[in-house]
Amino acid sequence: MKDICNKLIQATRFPSPARKDWRIGCIGSGFIMADCHLVSYRNAGFNPAAIASRTPAHAQAVADRHGIPKVYDTWQELLADESLEILDVAFPPDQQLEIVRQAVKCPNLKGILCQKPLEMSLERAREIARLGEESGKAIAVNSNMRCDQSMRALKYLLDTGELGEPVLATIEMRAIPHWQEFLKAYSKLEIFGMGIHHVDIFRFLFGDPAEITCVCRTDPRSKFPHTDGIVQFTYKYDSGMMATSLDDVWAWPEEPCEKDIYIRWRVEGTEGMAQGTIGWPMYPERCPSTLRFTSKRYPHQWVEPKWETVWFPDAFEGTMAQLLRAVENGTEPEISARDNIATIACVEACYRSIEEKRTVALSEVLG
Repeated sequence: MKDICNKLIQATRFPSPARKDWRIGCIGSGFIMADCHLVSYRNAGFNPAAIASRTPAHAQAVADRHGIPKVYDTWQELLADESLEILDVAFPPDQQLEIVRQAVKCPNLKGILCQKPLEMSLERAREIARLGEESGKAIAVNSNMRCDQSMRALKYLLDTGELGEPVLATIEMRAIPHWQEFLKAYSKLEIFGMGIHHVDIFRFLFGDPAEITCVCRTDPRSKFPHTDGIVQFTYKYDSGMMATSLDDVWAWPEEPCEKDIYIRWRVEGTEGMAQGTIGWPMYPERCPSTLRFTSKRYPHQWVEPKWETVWFPDAFEGTMAQLLRAVENGTEPEISARDNIATIACVEACYRSIEEKRTVALSEVLG
């Protein structure tokens, strides 16, 4: 049992790029950049060299906090800095395409990390992927749940057949996200703002589904107009397997009620099952995600590895590391813009299912 625990712990570690001193230009200075990207980059020994934001004072404050030597008033000025080699974008998704259009024209830039969601439509996501391919620049997406420690360990179990053929997977989220201000301008909320993590992680673990069914209602806590607050969606695979996620962002009827906040997941297979938790709802407390599994290879026992790393911020090392390795090796990033097109297609299938009150084949959306 010790051997499999060690293998699972090893599976959660991120392979390092050969160079850690790639000069990274950062666009954006909000929470995700300031408290996740840059914290993990410094911990990993990466080299954020410049920053720009919609609010220059915010960019300066983040630069001072993280020791970033160059601060620009606009992202256009940052792109003019020919010393930069990698671009890290953390802007609202509907503004990323404009940045990428300009960035691919910069010969000094070798790779671009875009925030998730990649874009707000399948057409625009495809355009970002096309721009990367035509320019020869690696474009990756910050789908950071793929780098959560329990998800990487679970992927190892699936890939090595410890659980057999997957039968059913579930994610149950009872948590209250902090909706970023830019999301309030969109009518589409939860699936793009939070549920996209679960939309994408099912693809990472099990591949693309054949069909998607989605239902939703509004969230009473979110007073601004929105279509989807509380959401449940189900993937159906050709094998018969199902993967379903319940995203409950109400979760707490407010004071004086007690809280019961968590994210739990479970995967059942023909040879075993795994279950665990995601530590994100406890942020800023460092709460590692968990995993335990039982299988016919380890009869009558639960195998439960332990690790100290957490999703926020440690997983963000992985999203940048996989881009840097792709640049060094001349390969497609593990979480590439091209791969992410199918994630955006799954999102669009969810919204089509809501609007038309029916199950939607993914092939309808992807064409």
